[in-house]
Amino acid sequence: MKNQIFITQEQLDKLSEELQYYIHTKRPEVVERIKEAKSYGDLSENSEYDSAREEQAFVEAKIKGLEAQISNAQLIDENVESDVVTLGTTVTYENVETNEKSQYRIVGIGANPLDEKTPSISSSTPIARGLSGKAVGEEVVIAIPTGNITLKILDIK
Repeated sequence: MKNQIFITQEQLDKLSEELQYYIHTKRPEVVERIKEAKSYGDLSENSEYDSAREEQAFVEAKIKGLEAQISNAQLIDENVESDVVTLGTTVTYENVETNEKSQYRIVGIGANPLDEKTPSISSSTPIARGLSGKAVGEEVVIAIPTGNITLKILDIK
């Protein structure tokens, strides 16, 4: 599967819930709006109809996107135990220059950062790539779009 996205069970459940919302709530609402707009008569100058059709296109695209994400989902173990930063771990690090601390879960490419309790970043980001394979106490210089930053790994869960 070339478009795999690595996500937790919680993220998969949220994607499934969102898909159900679009299929069973939004889609019928849009269909009703289209029916109502058609009842106004001439469709060539009917802005309500045009708006409803645009929303229908958005909803259908959203449904297709969510279905693709779900079908390409590869579950990761939420209880990853590792001495180094890897996919599925939660890493706490400090910016050496600013002393600012951050904590993120490393998730797969294409995964949505849906877990509000532990924000996540994609394994394809410069920070995740730079931290990957590093252990607690290590410092790493990472090239980001605004320059280089030095990060020190404080904890890995």
